Amino acid sequence: MLSVEGINQYYGGSHILRNLGFEARAGEVTVVLGRNGVGKTTLLKSLMGVIPIKTGTIALDGAALNKHTPYERARVGLGYVPQGREIFARLTVEENLRMGLAYKSASTPIPPALFELFPVLQQMLSRRGGDLSGGQQQQLAIARALAAGPRLVILDEPTEGIQPSIIKDIARVIRMLADKGMNGQRMSIVLVEQYYDFAAELADQYLVMERGEIVQRGRGKDMEADAVRARVSI
Repeated sequence: MLSVEGINQYYGGSHILRNLGFEARAGEVTVVLGRNGVGKTTLLKSLMGVIPIKTGTIALDGAALNKHTPYERARVGLGYVPQGREIFARLTVEENLRMGLAYKSASTPIPPALFELFPVLQQMLSRRGGDLSGGQQQQLAIARALAAGPRLVILDEPTEGIQPSIIKDIARVIRMLADKGMNGQRMSIVLVEQYYDFAAELADQYLVMERGEIVQRGRGKDMEADAVRARVSI
């Protein structure tokens, strides 16, 4: 589904992403691991078009996205959950969810499947996003990204600052989205994660980054045998 070939990205004179390439298939969770500062978040922002790449190709189902703006990438099927959630604190839960439908008709209903994934959101539709707990805000951020029915979901450290019970719920949702999607069509998931056990539980494919490069990759079931934990430990 997602194909990334030879992408390079710079901040000023610093070479941040170095000739990165990988594929993320439908029905699979691709986990990106690495210590702080190796370029993981920059990679996700580049995939979404928030940061332009210098060279290389990003394609979805064979169609190049390099010249697409972030909102154009959303229209063709990319959903993005940024690090730190970045919900709209003064908007209600319902208004936040409708922001995920911003490019659709104003009469487009919020998909009922979102409330099956995250029942707590239906109970809190009229509450302001800033009044939710950190875990509830993360659920809201994921639901907002799912509202328009993306084919590829990009998540940046969804367990950061979240209580264990909600981490389990988020893991369940991510696995279900990869396996079944929201309408029976499997999704591709690209996940940046620092919490190794969470990553290992979900990974179908893993990528390890160091200094802006992918230095190790393999199947999720082989992460222990490949000594990935030691490589990404802080």
